[in-house]
Amino acid sequence: MIGCNLRSKADLDFMYNMTFEELSGDYSQARMDSVAKALEEVLTSALPQGCITVGVYEAAKSLNEDPDNVVLCILATDDEDVEDVALQIHFTLIQAFCCENDINILRVNNTQRLAEILSVGGKQSGDEPIDLHCVLVTNPDSTTWMDPALSKVSLFCRESRCMDQWVPIINLPER
Repeated sequence: MIGCNLRSKADLDFMYNMTFEELSGDYSQARMDSVAKALEEVLTSALPQGCITVGVYEAAKSLNEDPDNVVLCILATDDEDVEDVALQIHFTLIQAFCCENDINILRVNNTQRLAEILSVGGKQSGDEPIDLHCVLVTNPDSTTWMDPALSKVSLFCRESRCMDQWVPIINLPER
């Protein structure tokens, strides 16, 4: 299970230099904006490499087939999704699986902005809306892929877990 495993001296230095607000889980707006920007960079760099899986069902299949290849799980909702019981059950199961398999999880609050970042129209063939409620980022060709933006997002997820915030929420700002 994912714990408060800090792996480097930089992780330790960061934890020792945190403010009271950061220790209590209250991140500054600048910090949250920085993580949101890093998340956008991760998604835009993973997309052309074919390292994005979109959709709750597709994500579940991918997690079942090769969980070790998944580096980030993004669960996306809008205000109207809060009352969707079926979606919340899917999220609970995906979160549990990700925690069990040491996969970083983020929750984002703006599926429209996520669609813009991923350059998807919003409809797939047959006029069915694209399911952006779950997005997985995987390693390209099963190799270790650590760009600075992914490192920043991963560190944010680890810090959040250390503060018992297992699924941190990121606000994707409109452009």
